[in-house]
Amino acid sequence: MEFFHLKDKGTSLRTEVIAGITTFMTMAYIIFVQPMLLSQIGMDFGAVMMATIISSIIATLIMGLYANYPIALAPAMGENFLFAYTIVLGMGVAWNKALGIVFISGLIFVILTLFRVREAVVNAIPDSLKKSIAAGIGIFITFIGLQWAGVIAKSPASGVSLGSLNTNYVLLFFIGLFIMFFLIARKIKGAILWGILITAVIGIPMGIIKFQGVVSSPPSIAPTFFKLDILGALRWEYITPIVVLFLLDFFDTVGTLIGVSSLAGFLKKGKLPRVGRALMADAVGTVVGSLLGTSTVSSYIESTTGVSEGGKTGLANIFTALCFFLAIFFYPLVKAIGGGYSVGEEVYYPVTAPALVVVGSLMIKTVSNVKWDDVTESIPAFLTLIGIPLTYSISDGMALGFISYPIIKLFAGRVREVHPVMWVLFAVFAFRFIVLPT
Repeated sequence: MEFFHLKDKGTSLRTEVIAGITTFMTMAYIIFVQPMLLSQIGMDFGAVMMATIISSIIATLIMGLYANYPIALAPAMGENFLFAYTIVLGMGVAWNKALGIVFISGLIFVILTLFRVREAVVNAIPDSLKKSIAAGIGIFITFIGLQWAGVIAKSPASGVSLGSLNTNYVLLFFIGLFIMFFLIARKIKGAILWGILITAVIGIPMGIIKFQGVVSSPPSIAPTFFKLDILGALRWEYITPIVVLFLLDFFDTVGTLIGVSSLAGFLKKGKLPRVGRALMADAVGTVVGSLLGTSTVSSYIESTTGVSEGGKTGLANIFTALCFFLAIFFYPLVKAIGGGYSVGEEVYYPVTAPALVVVGSLMIKTVSNVKWDDVTESIPAFLTLIGIPLTYSISDGMALGFISYPIIKLFAGRVREVHPVMWVLFAVFAFRFIVLPT
């Protein structure tokens, strides 16, 4: 265990095990969402499931062993919808060419990471924006958790509204939420994980958790393995999706790393040590994922649940990866707990949703460190804080802060406080909104 410096980090084997398993429990839904989504564009369900799990294992291990951070990775939500609905269904690109587009964007990630361009970007972001990004993500994942639970529902008039609170799945969510709050208040180690497990057990007699077996043989990955068409993706008309995928993953990853690192206390004088290694994990993960047969792989904000349980080293990632590996063989069991509860066309996650709400409440505290009495710092921070949840996008919320920060500094006559990289980010985000499709 000396490899991970557990004593120096103030953690233990037991804590890292709990953190790794907890992170897996809150992101296990991707095992079911990803194949469900990509099977709609003609890809094999079982093969995509295997590609999702294997790429998650590889990228998560790279993050743990190479960067020594408890930040897990998997195919990114958002990028997978862009892959399926915009590139394949919207543009009419065959899924194997779309995988080629993902491969090219991933290769760009790797090159920029090797030349430390991405590391320079992370270190150039002002501390006030980093803190507001973390708090904004906290509100964002709380919002997602409430949606997963059915507490917040879609509304034709206002976009969202209060859901049906008299349903069994919403009741289970609140039971799980208060169980976690109770365990945290009593300072029970592994409170979030125990909360998930206890909630799952309670969900059995309620008819929400339905076990349909424990072990099954893993499906074949052959239908998608190395089926990408890289040469077919090297066409001028595919430049836009390549750039958009690159921008989305670039800034979603940066935002996630900052958010998790702020909560865990990894930032040193506003900078993240070994950030280049951390960024390499999602870069390589994206390339590997495209070869296996899945969309862009990125760092998961759900890693905050493991960090909240005390995870501080890459050892937690080893156990997250192990859980992903076991999921290959325990598909029916994992699906029962993390697969969701279907009501008509909607799917709810009342067992894992409480964890996101709890973590969101913990992440909001980072906003207290923003210099609210300095408008050149507070206004961009505020726009970022509200932008992330209201745009339903980490990268779009960050864009509001990154665009406004140098402009306000310029107007205040304090342009020297703006790092040159921030002006580059200003131009990139402005270009994205003006020229590229949203």
